[in-house]
Amino acid sequence: MENEYKLLSGAMVTLALATATLVILPYVQLSHVKPPEGLQPYTDQELRGRDVYIAMGCVYCHSQQPRSQAQAPDFQRGWGRAAVAGDYYYDHPHLLGTMRTGPDLFNIGARQPSIDWHLGHLYDPRAYVPASTMPAFPFMFRVKDAAEAGDVIVQLPASHQPPGKVVVAGPDALDLVQYLIGLDHTYPVDPHAALPTLATNEPQAGTPDEAAQ
Repeated sequence: MENEYKLLSGAMVTLALATATLVILPYVQLSHVKPPEGLQPYTDQELRGRDVYIAMGCVYCHSQQPRSQAQAPDFQRGWGRAAVAGDYYYDHPHLLGTMRTGPDLFNIGARQPSIDWHLGHLYDPRAYVPASTMPAFPFMFRVKDAAEAGDVIVQLPASHQPPGKVVVAGPDALDLVQYLIGLDHTYPVDPHAALPTLATNEPQAGTPDEAAQ
């Protein structure tokens, strides 16, 4: 019985230390971070698109966290400056990602601002990037004999256009693309002012590529 109490006590202490280190300490450290001046809250449509991004599992193949030039060649890849904590001020939940089967999307809106490109790429990725491993999302679109008032027609390359048909974007595709082109973190930031210290709360001293899945 004594050993069981020791085991339980040890488990509780380990859990408390892990919670303090991984939850409480980061919360205290980041609680004073403010959004950069150039960062804007998401619009309603961008939030809907963000929900689609999550539902489609885009985060499993794309990251949103360029690393510093001292750590990795992300800047040379055209992904922009290293991310800072304030860049994610309006992100709930955070979509940092853990893999890069596809490119980082932190600045995809700056690298590829074309709505037509993103819509076509979602409908048929290999029409734009022949070697792409990204799945197509044709269920977000409708293939019709003719467009109707209010339809947003997808401008596909001629070689991938359904003969005698038009491809019309659905609401999920339109929302997702608005979210993607809104991912533009090219505003200036001071990386040294992004993370306050615990003791004083003072600041511590390319080319178009694939869109989201």
